[in-house]
Amino acid sequence: MGDILAHESELLGLVKEYLDFAEFEDTLKTFSKECKIKGKPLCKTAGGSLRDSKSLIIQKDLVAAFDSGDQKMFFNLWEEHIPTSIRDGDSLAQKLEFYLHIHFAIYLLKHSVGRPDREELEERISYFKTYLETKGAALSQTMEFLPFYALPFVPNPMVHPSFKELFQDSWTPELKLKLEKFLALIFKASNTPKLLTMYKENGQSNKEMLQQLHQQLVEAERRSMTYLKRYNKIQADYHNLIGVTAELVDSLEATVSGKMITPEYLQSVCIRLFSNQMRQSLAHSVDFTRPGTASTMLRASLAPVRSKDVPLLPSLDYEKLKKDLIWGSDRLKAFLLQALRWRLTTSHPGEQRETVLQAYISNDLLDCHSHSQRSVLQLLHSKSEVVRQYTARLVNAFASLAEGRLYLAQNTTVLRMLEGRLKEEDKDVITRENVLGALQKFSLRRPLQTAMIQDGLIFWLIDILKEPDCLSDYTLEYSVALLMNLCLRSAGKNMCAKVAGLVLKVLSDLLGHENHEIQPYVNGALYSILSIPSIREEARAMGMEDILRCFIKEGNAEMIRQIEFIIKQLNSEELPDGVLESDDDEDEDDEEDHDTMEADLDKDELIQPQLGELSGEKLLTTEYLGIMTNTGKVRRKGLASVQWSVDEPLRRPVTPGGHRNGYPV
Repeated sequence: MGDILAHESELLGLVKEYLDFAEFEDTLKTFSKECKIKGKPLCKTAGGSLRDSKSLIIQKDLVAAFDSGDQKMFFNLWEEHIPTSIRDGDSLAQKLEFYLHIHFAIYLLKHSVGRPDREELEERISYFKTYLETKGAALSQTMEFLPFYALPFVPNPMVHPSFKELFQDSWTPELKLKLEKFLALIFKASNTPKLLTMYKENGQSNKEMLQQLHQQLVEAERRSMTYLKRYNKIQADYHNLIGVTAELVDSLEATVSGKMITPEYLQSVCIRLFSNQMRQSLAHSVDFTRPGTASTMLRASLAPVRSKDVPLLPSLDYEKLKKDLIWGSDRLKAFLLQALRWRLTTSHPGEQRETVLQAYISNDLLDCHSHSQRSVLQLLHSKSEVVRQYTARLVNAFASLAEGRLYLAQNTTVLRMLEGRLKEEDKDVITRENVLGALQKFSLRRPLQTAMIQDGLIFWLIDILKEPDCLSDYTLEYSVALLMNLCLRSAGKNMCAKVAGLVLKVLSDLLGHENHEIQPYVNGALYSILSIPSIREEARAMGMEDILRCFIKEGNAEMIRQIEFIIKQLNSEELPDGVLESDDDEDEDDEEDHDTMEADLDKDELIQPQLGELSGEKLLTTEYLGIMTNTGKVRRKGLASVQWSVDEPLRRPVTPGGHRNGYPV
């Protein structure tokens, strides 16, 4: 009781603060009145209406200083009330601050009647210059801000084409709106009552812990099945070894008595020691009368025996599976899609994975050859966000394997569905990532490249790449790689020529992006489209060579050599030899023969099984066990690899996964 009384005042204060925050005005009055009647002390919390009013005053003062051009007051308030962690760590805050400095630097030029005061203007420009050399230097690598580093040195910025946007009537109101939204967000976050913060932190922590435990349980069950199989094999080997050892001891005792061991007997013992696959060949091809033969063969066989013998996964009833994928509940559909994907992503590369994929294809798991109104592929348009996402993940897993791409490519309906989902999906980032990943891998195949170019996918890619900082790393990397693959075709280059200025602007901005994984694809796209004379002319007019030379000073050796090739292409007058290596007069297919299964396919799972609920391999083998649905795999002959120097920009279609793994295409 004593402990409760000791903290009662603080607890009552937390309740009062929350009621005030949530605007329960009548409840708050009644609560305060009853506390007063009962003599309960109300602790003064570090929040409430006083803090709200103070926040509003600070916001008004900042906006007033912005409107009046009072640079000194604005940045004093900015540094005092905006937390350092946000100013230094949040990219949006840093960009906003950069534009605010520009606003105050050019304020007199925009608002003075007649000539601005020369001394005050020089002081503002000097202040902006100091900012650029100190805190603002961090953004000098970003193409968006690069032109503004020349602002302090331009005699009359109002007439300079690079700064035309700053002096438009709409620029200042738009910046003010961004400032007001930012301030509202920052001060609202800091006004969150302590009671709500405690609840969120505790609830989120418990939720995350529960999800983690569920995931660990699923993983543990998966591992236990693997370990059980290994244990059974080891136990069988152990019993075999005990039997052989006993026989060998008997044989040694016999030799002491003068009895000879025949080669036939030695051969029979060795055959029992070796794996099943070697027994027949040993029985007919090895001469055990030669000294040391048995021990040499035994040692040689040990290594493969340890890593070989990966068991094939059980066959499944695909008719029942597809029926439940179409007609089952959304939760069942999601678990089935997840389990089928895990079969592909977690299976051992080689015979085990090939058998899984071939079973999926031969049983037309995704209904690629079905003309029915309801098919598994149509789950891409499900009302359930989880089902849409897990369908996209499974399709992306198929597209990660060469045979899977061949299966999906046989029906252009698949491509059209993915393109539609890509343009419509605005709620779920991971769904869009997986659809984009599948399309990017499709772009290794020439017929699908042609279809994507005809469908105008290049314009969609250019549009989203205008704001690369709003994209996830995966979306950015695969968007640029897809754009490059499509730009390698004549039709793609001609499509880019229609919006040459925009394409060149987007690609030149991406050259300075902090995500260095995209650089090979940006370079490859630039090199390819600059083979078109009209695009070269546009690039020269916008000073592309100067932009490229900026990056030569700061790039690594490989990047520098690639940019030098691009500059050479920019200044050429004719098509250089070999630029059409991936053009329309080539063979029908650009497909590479490598499989790259990304870890991202299984990241951030949305669903976890509840207690007693089946998932993963356990769900498949318990409810959907089939008979002889696994079929042998017929390997396609891979295309001959075409290699090029790493010094040159990419000239043939690649996927980011394949490029990172160093696969030649």
